Amino acid sequence: MLNPECTRELVLEVPAEDVSKAFRSVSRNYQKYAKIPGFRAGKVPESVVKKRFAEQIRKDVIDQLLPGRFNQAVRELGVAPVGQPQVTELTVEDGQPLHVKAVFEYIPAFSIDGYTEVTVPKPSVEITEEDYEHEMMQLRESRATVEPVEEDRKIVDGDWAEISYTGKVEGADDAPPVSGEDTLVEVGGKDTVEAFSSALRGAKPGEQLHVSAAYPPDYPEAKLAGKTVDYEIAVKAIKKRTLPELSDEFAKEVGDYDNLAELENRVREHLANRKRRSVEGETKDRLMHALIERFPFPVAESLVQEQVDARLERGLRALAAQGMQTEQMRKLDFGRLREAQRDSAVAEVKTGLLLARIAHEEGVEVSDEELDREIQIAALQSREPVDALRTRLTEDGGLARIREQLKREKTAQLLYERLPA
Repeated sequence: MLNPECTRELVLEVPAEDVSKAFRSVSRNYQKYAKIPGFRAGKVPESVVKKRFAEQIRKDVIDQLLPGRFNQAVRELGVAPVGQPQVTELTVEDGQPLHVKAVFEYIPAFSIDGYTEVTVPKPSVEITEEDYEHEMMQLRESRATVEPVEEDRKIVDGDWAEISYTGKVEGADDAPPVSGEDTLVEVGGKDTVEAFSSALRGAKPGEQLHVSAAYPPDYPEAKLAGKTVDYEIAVKAIKKRTLPELSDEFAKEVGDYDNLAELENRVREHLANRKRRSVEGETKDRLMHALIERFPFPVAESLVQEQVDARLERGLRALAAQGMQTEQMRKLDFGRLREAQRDSAVAEVKTGLLLARIAHEEGVEVSDEELDREIQIAALQSREPVDALRTRLTEDGGLARIREQLKREKTAQLLYERLPA
């Protein structure tokens, strides 16, 4: 399916004389190398060759006559074709003019006048004390210890109850029970289902409890989302989670730090870099969306489908990395998945075309040194020798694609840096 807004039709006629010449040339080549029982190599009659290899000869004639003429005709039209042309009419016979009609997609001309006036809010990349304290709290929680509470008392908020449980999903008699042994539940915790906290609050070890828990539709565990489960719970123990104090010793336990001050500086540096990347990425996305809104233009369907393919490939690689087997992947509804990727793919194609135009306008270039640095990074990631990777990328066109991607990234960074603070 082509986008009619980006489609042109091309009709070519090749004189009969040129067609006959091509047929003779191709037939003689087959005659020279054809191996047919009953004939010596190179001595097969031309009539036999034409009959035996009719389809192959016809294809070779088309390949000899059309590509160069097609490319020349497209250049004369002054458009940039994308994807493969679709032949709608084709007549080719020895001694007759060759007639072909084809349609192809192209990148339409579009205006970027006033692109420098397109702006979006540019948030601050400065980290706050709240950001810093949250990060330090996460570090402390990652080193927290859980100890049993020895005193005879009831469970209160902030305690961790050690429980065993068996649950039955309402309305799903055939479903296996939901069960767990020696599970720790934070009473009153933000990630704890309220029904559990309510039942455990005030309970003591040794008690048996009944809980009916209704899970919200967006609950992370799919088998429980939107379900109501009746649980039988055995309370086994009360435990208290203790956070380590911030000290030089704590810093040494966390990593290769001599003291707490060094850890704090590293945390602030890490937070600043993470926030800068996050803010830059989100702001660039908003800016690209604003440019797409400002400069609407149609895009070739072939480019959209290429982008959909790329997005699906990345998604499938991610699923494979998470452990999904090939048989499971084959059961996916790829038609639905492709449709779900379409809007994002269209936006990415438009973003790439806009950035390419702006890069040309701004004179953005990628130096050989910048390209070499990117190849070295890719070689480290793929564990492939740099020279071998460079050769492969040169042969398959990957080097040019990397250069264009770097150019787009530099252009996006240039536009971001120009945004008013």
